[in-house]
Order: sequence, then C-alpha cells, then structure tokens
Amino acid sequence: MALFGGNVCSTPAPFWQNGPTPGCFYDFPGSTMQSVDHGMRQRSQAPMTTGTSVIGIQFKDGVIIAADILASYGSLARYRNCERIMKVNDNILLGASGDYADFQCIKSNIEKKILDEQCLDDGFSLKPKALYCWLTRVMYNRRSSYDPFWNNFVIAGLHDGKPFLGTVDKLGTAYIDPVIATGYGAYMATPLLRKAYEENSEMTKEEAKELLYKAMQVLFYRDARSFPKYYLGMITKDEGVEIEGPLTLDSNWEAAVLTK
Repeated sequence: MALFGGNVCSTPAPFWQNGPTPGCFYDFPGSTMQSVDHGMRQRSQAPMTTGTSVIGIQFKDGVIIAADILASYGSLARYRNCERIMKVNDNILLGASGDYADFQCIKSNIEKKILDEQCLDDGFSLKPKALYCWLTRVMYNRRSSYDPFWNNFVIAGLHDGKPFLGTVDKLGTAYIDPVIATGYGAYMATPLLRKAYEENSEMTKEEAKELLYKAMQVLFYRDARSFPKYYLGMITKDEGVEIEGPLTLDSNWEAAVLTK
C-alpha cells in the first residue's frame, strides 16, 4: 500500500554503509546472532547480574530462610536493593540465588500460576512439594534444551502442617534437607547451620533468627559478592508467612592487634 507515492512499510536507511538501521537490532560482524535467520538461536553462556547465597533451616514450628539484597554485575556491586525472597502464597516462600533476570522470569510464571489458582476458587492451594516438583521439571527441561535458568532455588513452607525445605539447581538436581545453603553459603554457612541443628533440632523461632544472623555475618566477612543488608522469610503454622527486612548486619573491619 502506497501513501503519497511512498511505501508505508519501507525500511529506513542505515546510519552508514553496513551500519545499524534505526529501530532495529544490529548484528555485529562475526556475531552468532547472524545465524538467527537460518533457524538457530543464541543461548546465554553465563549469568550476568547475580545474587549470592540463600540459606535456610527448619526449626520447631516452621522454616526460616535468608538472602541479602545485592545483585552483582560481574564483580561490580551494582544493584543494592534486589529482594530475592518472595511470598508465593500463605504456605510457601521461595528464595533464589544466581541470575536475577532468570529469577524474575520464574517469579512471573509462578505469580501467573497463583492467579489462575485463585480464579478457580476451588478451595485448593499450591503446596511446597508441588512447587518443588514443578521447579525440578522446569529446570531440568531448560537444561536439556541447552538454555538453562541460571539459578539455585530454595523452597520453604509447611506441607500438611510439617516444615518443608528443598532446593533445585540449574541442572534440575533437587533434594530435601532440614539445612540448605546455596552459592558460597554451601561451603561457609552449611557447617554452622548443620552443627546447630544437630545440637538442637527443636530450636525456637528466635534462636533460628539469631543463628541465621550469625551465618549471614560470616558470609559478609568471607563472600566478596555479599552485602550487609538482608531479608528474612519465615513461615509458621500459627503466624503464616512473614518477610522481615532489610535487616542490617554489624561488622568490624579494624585491623587485628597482635599480642604476645
């Protein structure tokens, strides 16, 4: 269709010879994106903006998880207000480490599932084991398609009144345990949490909060991608889901005094 002698759908001329066209994506010379027109797609080879550890533990009446609010752009502490713990429903909490954009994608899909569930209004609600199973299938499917979600998720909740804590990584590997830590916390925080749980598996909510504070403090001292502000997510049968934060960690970076 022509208008005033011109084509309405005509493509604007590039800025320079072989240069980018206004309003279009530019394929750099040698880029694999040039193969998109031939039925191929480029996959992300590595996460870009990432969050570090999520730690969690079961206590007497429920489950508690914690994650800081830093999203690092490579080694740059770029975004300092990124909450990585979400309330799924009145029975489930989800924490995520790894690529923040992938977490946002998963979060959006989960919110759609919850909305669909509410529209059914049949009296049933998503349970933590169901979300755990669904995430396992999603992560394994994306891994098998060579396009993984670069995340490690922690699912916490109450399943039939009993505490539930599970994790799923980017390969679809999943397990359930009363003590879970992802990222750098799997090396630094797990021994602290597991020792405390073995000594007192019936700890109170306040004791669990204090324990996670100490673990987050250790991670802040040791993990270069951590931050001194974090969120706590707790779920109990009596109080339901609570998210506290951002909470601030105390730290002391003075040089140690050498004594004889």
